[in-house]
Amino acid sequence: MRKKELLVFLIIVAVAGFFRLYQLGSTPPGLYPDEAMNGNNAVQTLETKNFKIFYPENNGREGLFINLQALSIRAFGAHPWSLRFVSALIGILTVVGLYLLVRELFEWRLAAIAGFLTAISFWHVNFSRIGFRAIMVPFILVYLFFFLWRGLKTGRLSYYLLAGIIGGLGFYTYISYRIAPLIAIIVFLNYWRFLKNDFSFLSSKYEHMRNNLLRGFALAAITAIIVALPVGAYFWKHQGDFLKREGASVSVFSQQNPLKELGLSIVKTLGMFNFQGDYNQRHNISGLPILPWPIGIFFAIGFINELIHWLKRKHGHFSTVHTLMFSWFFIMLLPGFLSTEAPHALRTLGVLPIIMLFAAKGIWWIFDKLNDWYELSDRHEAAGIYGRGHHPETHAVVALTLVIFLGAIGFYEYWRYFNDWARANETAEAFNQNYTEIANRINSLSVKTKKYLVVNASGVAVNGIPVPAQTVMFLTDSYTAEKQKAKNIYYITEAQFNAGQYDRKATVIPIE
Repeated sequence: MRKKELLVFLIIVAVAGFFRLYQLGSTPPGLYPDEAMNGNNAVQTLETKNFKIFYPENNGREGLFINLQALSIRAFGAHPWSLRFVSALIGILTVVGLYLLVRELFEWRLAAIAGFLTAISFWHVNFSRIGFRAIMVPFILVYLFFFLWRGLKTGRLSYYLLAGIIGGLGFYTYISYRIAPLIAIIVFLNYWRFLKNDFSFLSSKYEHMRNNLLRGFALAAITAIIVALPVGAYFWKHQGDFLKREGASVSVFSQQNPLKELGLSIVKTLGMFNFQGDYNQRHNISGLPILPWPIGIFFAIGFINELIHWLKRKHGHFSTVHTLMFSWFFIMLLPGFLSTEAPHALRTLGVLPIIMLFAAKGIWWIFDKLNDWYELSDRHEAAGIYGRGHHPETHAVVALTLVIFLGAIGFYEYWRYFNDWARANETAEAFNQNYTEIANRINSLSVKTKKYLVVNASGVAVNGIPVPAQTVMFLTDSYTAEKQKAKNIYYITEAQFNAGQYDRKATVIPIE
């Protein structure tokens, strides 16, 4: 990197770090039970030294993220921010990876815009500060396709090997990643077609490039299969776990009119960027478009422009670039298309990097037109058409305008997250801050005080107790039966309470 590019890159990384680490100990408030379930599994993993491939509780979760959280807890202790720090770090590295990928596909200035948009994006910042494993999907994808594209450009097998390793690790992250290999297959077929159309008349060169392509993709595929083999073997033995999380969601195909539901879901998912977003306050400012309106407009401009370019280019290098972009876009939206809970910002998180690239393309197109207009004005003034005088240096004016615009968007996204969303009562409710207060109350009581916690809240049962209790268990370090006995804490269901299965002299605390 040149000094100018390196400086811009470091600024982007610093901005990404600030947005993801600032006030991480207090924002978001509370601790959602799904996060706490991860934390309890992570603590138990450290105690037993049994790092699992798959954790079957709470509808089942792939193990890589939880195992990383275990390492964070080992380093920093069992705190909510320790769980979320893993997400923050992955979020920062995703910004770096997207920068590298866009720089590889296009050039560094476009990479800087895409990287900055991701660094400040409410959508990405939000999930970078919550202990959900879905944040790993965009992280895996940007590095997978960075190394894959490096392999295509250079022909070096080491890049394909790295792509295979990362691609295989993706199967240990989140369920929506399972369809991502389709993108690589489409890119492979398109690049094969590109070679055949553009180099087949040069038989020796075509044969060399074709063989490199076959060797590279074969190496990447075999490596990915080997890396993913343990989780594949696990699912072969526990086939119910493979579809457990999917079965817990609402599929459009389980409805009376699946085609109608599919159509509605597609419309809602595509509309979440500019019209009506996810209503879940944990995922979004309820109901608002996922993209702030300026970025949403630029995303639409970039999408339409690139679609036109793609349709015009029947083959060639950039045809494969556009094939990557659009296959990534539509394939990673499939989890949203196929759910009646659309729009769903979490399940479609894998599409975020390419959304930011389209938005960056739209911004680049607009400011390129502005640059052309300034240059045309300069030429007209030089010719005496608009009178005397000269504009300031064209590129400097346009660059300054772009910096001011991006800075304003950054401040707007900061305000939306840290002020509008983080301080809202609905956000505290969405993250069950009341459970945190219950845990604080329990921790303030003497160990000698017998405490019965009546879990009167809906949720999947874990060891016979609804999952909402996991937050209190994590914050009071009372996940296992041994710890509960040592701390004089007893978790019972409402049915057990109504049946009188508790000590009436004990302190009774409801979890609702």
